Amino acid sequence: MARDSVQLGELTSREREILLMAADGLSSPYIAGRLQLSASTVNTLLLSSFGKLGVYDRASAVAVAQQSGLLEREVV
Repeated sequence: MARDSVQLGELTSREREILLMAADGLSSPYIAGRLQLSASTVNTLLLSSFGKLGVYDRASAVAVAQQSGLLEREVV
């Protein structure tokens, strides 16, 4: 179950970036290619964010992060 309160500072900028891309429905290999990382690095960062968000899968991580305002897109 997700924690009651998730703080923005708990996710690194890279974890947040990858969660934003995952929220857009992009696969780990696709995210890896876009960010010039290995797919295993992307998966490691996703798993790290799961732990910080108190969830066990990608869909739950995206849902908790969105509900907590962690995936607000910056307007440039």
